[in-house]
Amino acid sequence: MAKKKENLPTVADKRAVATRDTEALPDSLFSDCCVIIEKRKYNAGAYANKEIILMCHEIGQRTNFDVLGGQHAEYGKRIVAELAQLLREKYGSTFDYTNVRRMAHFAARFPDFQIVAELAQQLSCRYIFSSAFPHYPYAL
Repeated sequence: MAKKKENLPTVADKRAVATRDTEALPDSLFSDCCVIIEKRKYNAGAYANKEIILMCHEIGQRTNFDVLGGQHAEYGKRIVAELAQLLREKYGSTFDYTNVRRMAHFAARFPDFQIVAELAQQLSCRYIFSSAFPHYPYAL
């Protein structure tokens, strides 16, 4: 027995919806909704940006000071490489060796968490990392 086709909207139906009469819509409703959407999208992006910066700093602090004790010799490279491999397997390529090493350098260069937290609210990841490490291509 043949399956009955669902009543999917046709191109003509979609055009009719797109060109429908919008006189019933209050003038400011659409523009107000657009402002709300844009504001919330911006706030969500700013919040995510801040959290990424703080995450990088905390990983760098933990790696650099708690585990490595400020050592950056072969031992440190090996620890960072092992950590990066495990993090990359679990969370993806953002946590490759180069980026985990940058996180450790970031924490070493800016050890005061409060200052980093304040900067994270005002500046983007790209700006902070490119300013802190101008010789590194941005990859976070």
